[in-house]
Amino acid sequence: MPHAIVTGASSGIGEAIVTELLVNGWQVTGLSRSKVTRDNEGFRSVQVDMTDEPALIRAIADIAIPDALVHAAGLMAAAPVGDINLGVSSRLWSLHVRAAEILASHFAPEMGAGGRIVLIGSRTSRGAANRSQYVATKAALVAMARSWAIELAARGVTVNVVAPGATETPMLSQPGREASKPVMPPIGRLIKPQEVAALTAYLLSPQAAAITGQEMVICGGASLF
Repeated sequence: MPHAIVTGASSGIGEAIVTELLVNGWQVTGLSRSKVTRDNEGFRSVQVDMTDEPALIRAIADIAIPDALVHAAGLMAAAPVGDINLGVSSRLWSLHVRAAEILASHFAPEMGAGGRIVLIGSRTSRGAANRSQYVATKAALVAMARSWAIELAARGVTVNVVAPGATETPMLSQPGREASKPVMPPIGRLIKPQEVAALTAYLLSPQAAAITGQEMVICGGASLF
């Protein structure tokens, strides 16, 4: 039975990915700030604040090398240039980028052929008004994924980014993004977390072995404009 580590497992996209993988027969270790209880013997919850680097390093020390690593934990903040809060920037970077570095540096060197890494990015990674703090971290994920993909390709380990547009999750309405409201995609509805989870699950499958170093956008047509 394959084993995946999924961050942000308590809600939103991370929670949907955990559900999708469990249904598909994976064992899942879920990392999140809050403890998660599931009626499934294949799931293990690890409670950790991923912006606390020493705590994260301790939390993953005894986790077995997984077949897949999915970094879905996320935080949204919006502010125009001139109103940027450097403390917020630091927290975004710690959660999105630094946590990904810690996880990949710990697990990727020991992953065997067929290993998979998926980072949850954003369709705004190429720029969005009033979201430079958030966008900068998501752009960094793409650069890291492409770099790691080059390094790991010969070993049969793939690294990709799944980049959703406005997705129907609690993060969409959380405080801190008043300067940049979500925009309804052209398809007339928000992206469903389950749709992001389904694409992620495909990238973890053997059928996706030839896909690596890519940013897979799922945005309901928002990126067309």
